[in-house]
Amino acid sequence: MRIDPELAATVAAVVDEGTLDAAARRLHITPSAVSQRLKTIEQQLGRVLLVRSKPARTTEAGEAVVRLARQVALLEHDALAGLDPDGGTERIRVPLAVNADSMATWFLPPLARLSDRHEIDFDLHRDDQNFTVRLLESGTVMAAVTSEETPVAGCSTTPLGVLEYRAMATEGFATRWFPDGVTPDALTRAPFVDFDRRDALQHEWLSAQGVSHQGVPRHYVPASHDYALAVRLGLGWGMLPLPQQTGELVPLGGPELRVQLYWQQWNLRSDLLDTIAGEVALEARRILGTAVPSD
Repeated sequence: MRIDPELAATVAAVVDEGTLDAAARRLHITPSAVSQRLKTIEQQLGRVLLVRSKPARTTEAGEAVVRLARQVALLEHDALAGLDPDGGTERIRVPLAVNADSMATWFLPPLARLSDRHEIDFDLHRDDQNFTVRLLESGTVMAAVTSEETPVAGCSTTPLGVLEYRAMATEGFATRWFPDGVTPDALTRAPFVDFDRRDALQHEWLSAQGVSHQGVPRHYVPASHDYALAVRLGLGWGMLPLPQQTGELVPLGGPELRVQLYWQQWNLRSDLLDTIAGEVALEARRILGTAVPSD
């Protein structure tokens, strides 16, 4: 049994674009041709690869095919660049997964430098650092910033550094809600800013202060820049990474929480992917702390 690279690329295009019509426009063929290619590869493999929803979703078998398609495209790009280093190569889409705080504080500058030197279209997928490895497993992305040290099957791992967080608030907020200090009783009444329902940083800090997060007033602000802005506006206290801690805010004390970040990427001999990893690691060393948090 063999997988036709063109058919696999069609499956990946449908996943990327979300619909058969959009994939057809990207591939410069008709929607019926896309449909026929999908039917052909599913018949050849004897597996359903896509759930025809909006957007289209892969099955477990479809994830394997999409991963193959992306790997073939990456290796082909490297091969063409090696055959003609001075010639123009087609632009390649490079999907990456990154957590929101990294994207807001340090991750974009290295991508800008890379884009200036290479024909790359970055496709960023934002998720919590505890969940970005799932996008690697599914073949959705080629590499990810993650808090998971154990490599996903078929991937390699490189430590990037530590993103350090402290509980911060405006001076006015602290005066209003903590007139007698940051006590457990005051923390049960003072509102905090939560990123989303999977973010546990504020909950961990409260627990270290002897307070359960259950029942504590909170605002949900699910965007890193807006989250920091909400804290600076006095909407509530929040855990901010070091690069977002400005002079107008005061620390509330308690433990600093440190999140060790890693770069996981497909374990392929790809010059382009290694170049991206090197530029990302260089920026991480410049911005992030290097100590590994203790248990």
